[in-house]
This record gives sequence, C-alpha cells and structure tokens, in this order.
Amino acid sequence: MKIVDAKVIVCCPGRNFVTLKVMTEDGVYGLGDATLNGRELAVASYLSDHVVPLLIGRDARRIEDTWQYLYKGAYWQRGPVTMSAIAAVDAALWDIKGKSLNAPLYQLLGGASRETVLVYGHASGVGIEETVQAVAQYQKAGYKAIRAQSGIPGLPSTYGVGRGSFYYEPAEKNAPPQSRWSSEAYMNFIPTLFARLRKEFGPEPHLLHDVHHRLTPIEAARVGKSLEPYHLFWMEDPTPAELQESFRLIRRHTTTPLAVGEVCNSIFDCQTLIQEQLIDYIRTAVVHSGGITHLRRIANLAEIYQVRTGSHGATDLSPVCMGAALHFDLSVHNFGIQEYMKHTDETNAVFPHAYQFEHGIMHPGEKPGIGVDINEELAAKYPYQRAYLPVNRRLDGTMHNW
Repeated sequence: MKIVDAKVIVCCPGRNFVTLKVMTEDGVYGLGDATLNGRELAVASYLSDHVVPLLIGRDARRIEDTWQYLYKGAYWQRGPVTMSAIAAVDAALWDIKGKSLNAPLYQLLGGASRETVLVYGHASGVGIEETVQAVAQYQKAGYKAIRAQSGIPGLPSTYGVGRGSFYYEPAEKNAPPQSRWSSEAYMNFIPTLFARLRKEFGPEPHLLHDVHHRLTPIEAARVGKSLEPYHLFWMEDPTPAELQESFRLIRRHTTTPLAVGEVCNSIFDCQTLIQEQLIDYIRTAVVHSGGITHLRRIANLAEIYQVRTGSHGATDLSPVCMGAALHFDLSVHNFGIQEYMKHTDETNAVFPHAYQFEHGIMHPGEKPGIGVDINEELAAKYPYQRAYLPVNRRLDGTMHNW
C-alpha cells in the first residue's frame, strides 16, 4: 500500500486549519490535522516543502517506521512546527490503516477501555455573574465538567473571556491584540469566583480552571491552596512548565490537582513532571505532540505514575484532531477527561464527522479510521486569513506570558 500523493489543505471556516491528505495506490486516503494556532503556514510549509516529497513511495502501513523516519531523520528534533507536521502524517496513516481494515481507529489501538469519553467545556464571562450564567448554560447543554474563567476587576481583558458562547476563539486577524495583567489582582479575585460557583451549583459539577502559565511557582501554590475549599477537578497550567522542577514547590503547598501539557511537544517536555508525580493530568494533544504514536508513549509513561490524560481540545484543533483524540481517549487505560469546545457550523460543514456529544460525554463513532472527512470544494471557499494569538503585558508594560 504505497503512498502516491499527499497535499496540504489550508482553510478558514471561521478560523484557520491545516489538514494533510495522504493518498495511496489503493485509492484509500487518510487525513491528519496540522494546525498550530497563529503559526499555521509555518507547519503548512514544513509539510509541503520538506515532508510530502519524502512520503511518496513509502508503505502507508509502516506507521512506526515512518514516525521514526520523520523524527530521527530530520536531525532537528522536537518543537511545535516539526511535531505538528509529524502528527499530521501519523494521524493520516492511522486513518488509512483503519479504513483499509474497515475498523474504527480505537479498535486498532487495543479496543475500548471504557464505553464513553467524559468531556469538559469552557464557560466564561466578563464578571462573576456572567460566568455563573455561562456555567448554567453549559449544565443545561449537558456538560458534567466545566472550566470556568472570568474577567478580573480592574483589568480590561484577560485569558478565557473571548468570542463565542460554546467555543472560545482568542485569535485576532492582522495584528496580535495586547492584554494587561496583574497577578496580584488575579490571586485576590479568583477564590471569590469559585466560592460563588459552589454556592450556586453545589458540589456536584466538576469545575476546572486555567491559569494559563501566568504565575510564579509560589504564587501558583498560594492560588492552589486558596482554591482547596472548592475542590476543583484541576488547576491548569499554573506556571510555565519549561522549568519542570518548579512544580515541586507548588506540589508541597497544595492538594489542588494540577494539569499541564498543551504546549508540550514531546515526552521529554513532561518527563520530570510525570516521573516525580508533580502533576495529576497530562494535557498533550494529538496534533502538537507528534500524533497518536507519540501520545501513546506519553500516556504509557504517565500510567506508571498514576497520572491521567486530559488532552487539549480547543477550537484551534480541527475536527480531524478531535476525532483522533476521541479514539485515543476511548482506548487508553489512564484516561482522565477530554477538552471539547464545539466548532462553528461552518467548520462542521467542511469537516463532516462521526463523533457525537450527548449528556456531557462523547464517542468517536464506528466509521472506519478516524471517522472525519473534509469537503475540499467547500474548504476552498474559506481562504486562509492571517491571525495572531494575543500578547500580554504587566501593568508596568513588561512582557508576560499570555
């Protein structure tokens, strides 16, 4: 089953997506997501200029060998652009294998470890009461787990409050928007948000929160301790994970569960975090961490140390990635939860899919392969539009993590 062609499809049905389509001599094709938010064309170029020529003539069934060929053979290993490109190839080959065997992808990964996949959504508001209303909307829609974000008094904008009610889109066309940040204002405010949410909704719903890499380790420890009375499902990305050992300090001071990893690109980016049990959930995504082949390695390492998965699943990942993630989630033993933000109607039309959401849980469906397709004719009607994620500055003007 030789690969005879591959092409990169870039489209913007509400936001930019990069999709790799790999074709075989048997007429079977597979899809892989290669979207890197704000840097989409860098991955598209990496694929078109460097990777696609290497695929022609290769056996599409040799998934592991192709992964190693693209990873070890490039010499310049890891990084978000390289790993997103490899992920697209990897997902496309798994899609091809599933279709050629007439089996859904999760069956190729060892079969189902559970019946369904628990997912969480993203509720936000410009203030506490607006966030309360948003959480109520998510509950009404069936979500059992909800990440809650709110604007902070005195700050004109902050992470987590963006366009859309059942999705969150922070990227802006043409130029990066600038946010202002005060760790002090945030740390004083955030416990009041979750006190209000627990008063309103009680102990039943799983509540999550994303700090988005903005605190120092000791600041994160303080926030985690202050949130303990509200028993969060997790506190996400409390501090940049580049210095993995910094989580030792956080771990010493709080029992609030910690989730990290959406910006991790390889097992080496989270090795210390997992092996020292400094986190509870690893959030690496199919597209940004080298595909299903590499994500399984991360999950296998995490299982040894009782760390569960919680893969990134915002709308900057296409339905192709969401479908692949759900197959992974259904199969992996140490699954924890899956992020799921609903795509726009335009996106769903371009990417028809078999996966379904109902009552806060999901299933990838039983179609062969990943179970997601692309309408290329419709995709062509949504050309690429340059867009950037925001940048963030402290109140004194110092650049800070967004």
